[in-house]
Amino acid sequence: MSKAELVEQIAAETGMTKAEAERAVNAFINVVTSTLKGGDDVTLVGFGTFTTGDRAERQGRNPQTGETITIAAKKVVKFKPGKALKDEIGC
Repeated sequence: MSKAELVEQIAAETGMTKAEAERAVNAFINVVTSTLKGGDDVTLVGFGTFTTGDRAERQGRNPQTGETITIAAKKVVKFKPGKALKDEIGC
């Protein structure tokens, strides 16, 4: 599902206009992003939790040349689904 399709679905379910739904989706994305940047988690009970973690530096291989390369350490975003979401989709 694309962002535009998500906006359309939210507008249809809530009775909002597409413009209002798009503002709501953008606001949600901005709040989650700024919260994760600040080092905090975002927990939506029943849906899941967005967290950040550190990925260590590691060795990789260039698939074209076979040369060993070092992949730099970086921060990654993780999502852990909540029980209600897992139950709903059958995980």
